[in-house]
Amino acid sequence: MPEEKTKVSRSEIDRLIEEFLEHLEIEKNCSPLTIRNYKHYLDRFSNWLKANSFKPDPGSLNLDIIKKYRVFLSRFTAPNGASLSRVTQTYHVIALRAFLRYLIKNDYRTIAPEKIELPKSQSQSLKFLSTEQVERLLGQPEISKPQGLRDKAILETLFSTGLRVSELVKLNRDQIDLNRREFGVIGKGGRARVVFLSKSAAEWIGKYLTSRSDKWEALFIRIIKNPEVVEDGKKLRLSVRSIQRIVKKYVKKAKIPVDATVHTLRHSFATDLLMAGADIRSVQELLGHKNISTTQIYTHVTNRQLRDVHEAFHGKGK
Repeated sequence: MPEEKTKVSRSEIDRLIEEFLEHLEIEKNCSPLTIRNYKHYLDRFSNWLKANSFKPDPGSLNLDIIKKYRVFLSRFTAPNGASLSRVTQTYHVIALRAFLRYLIKNDYRTIAPEKIELPKSQSQSLKFLSTEQVERLLGQPEISKPQGLRDKAILETLFSTGLRVSELVKLNRDQIDLNRREFGVIGKGGRARVVFLSKSAAEWIGKYLTSRSDKWEALFIRIIKNPEVVEDGKKLRLSVRSIQRIVKKYVKKAKIPVDATVHTLRHSFATDLLMAGADIRSVQELLGHKNISTTQIYTHVTNRQLRDVHEAFHGKGK
């Protein structure tokens, strides 16, 4: 059994945090945004320890210190008067538990992360569109115009695949097999998965690509007069923000009462599959979720649907 490392100087907690962040980048292949967030949460914890004269030493941590820190988070007020939401407080605790788990794995003596309970979050309403709303949204682009044809292909692809917006903007035209109606993507954490297109989505992508005269690799590009004469095709690739604006535009045009986003279409994709009878493990694979617990948020929606059916029809035949 490896010998536990018990001596960590006051200044080393920051070094250990840096080591942990490097671990997230190299071993876990986390995104720069994820790493930045973890750094923010853990730096706040380290600074709080020092400001309150607690030893910034993993071996000195105990439940009493953690409790005081969580009280601090609960009462925290920024210079502009803003406080931390329950969700943000939870993110702080998740980051701390992940850091402690890393330390224990590397033989540092510290408090067991499972002893630190996550805050109970309030049940949030999961936004998704009904079948009628999806059809109304998909029918909004003016397909007689180049921009409308492209946007139609984008909306069909999003609902057909459940792609994250970050995954959609990275797509290249040579990735897409329109005959087999499938392609591969690299999602969060570098996890690869196969994505499938509906017949409708494949048809509209095909029409959109046929209308293009340029040679650029990006699947979805900005509409300009002569894209083929642009020197750098990378500048034409649609950004995450551009896709978000496109979806928002058509949600407003369709007069959908839900403030739907790209992620709402992802939710709609998942709930549509589950309500049609797909098993949770298959939906997990299609969404590219690492943990089944992430996918299980959608079962709450389908469970409510079943409850409505039960209440509407059970005992009515007596």
